Amino acid sequence: MRRITFDIETSGGGNIIDPKTMELTVVGIHDTETDTFSTFTQEELPQLWTILEKADVLVGYNSDHFDIPILNKYYAGDLSTIHSIDLLSEIKNVLGRRLKLDSVAEATLGRKKTGHGLDAVTWWAQGEYEKVKKYCIEDVRITKDVYEYALKNGKVRYSDFGEKRDIKLDTSHWENGGKASLTHTLPF
Repeated sequence: MRRITFDIETSGGGNIIDPKTMELTVVGIHDTETDTFSTFTQEELPQLWTILEKADVLVGYNSDHFDIPILNKYYAGDLSTIHSIDLLSEIKNVLGRRLKLDSVAEATLGRKKTGHGLDAVTWWAQGEYEKVKKYCIEDVRITKDVYEYALKNGKVRYSDFGEKRDIKLDTSHWENGGKASLTHTLPF
């Protein structure tokens, strides 16, 4: 099973209510087929499409509402047809509310994110592109590790007023999705 864990960064413009109005700056991924982390800018997206089109599952955090709609602005097909696991949605379905990735990562993995999305917007505007790429990859690494912890343990953790609590997750459907038919960008 080829799993792509991913995260995106944006320039911060647009409307948070309608993510499709935002401009993409960087996409970070981890590909289980190669066990590598990679980043892609807008100009490099054709290389990313060939990877995503071969994925069995996409894993992200708030990815169904934010990342995939923004990526679909640039993609000729529809990435929402690929089986996806949005960890934030899975958590919200059980807990009844949203949690920040940082809160889940700290309680589950014992480590925090290296920054905030608004930091990435500022860094990009200042031309610190490598810093944005590194930040994005760290978010991918945390998302991947939270996903793998949940898959192995059937739960993630979060801190509730200083007390760590478990969120039991049904992971049985996470890696048994069938291949979706895509509108491929590659000539066949």
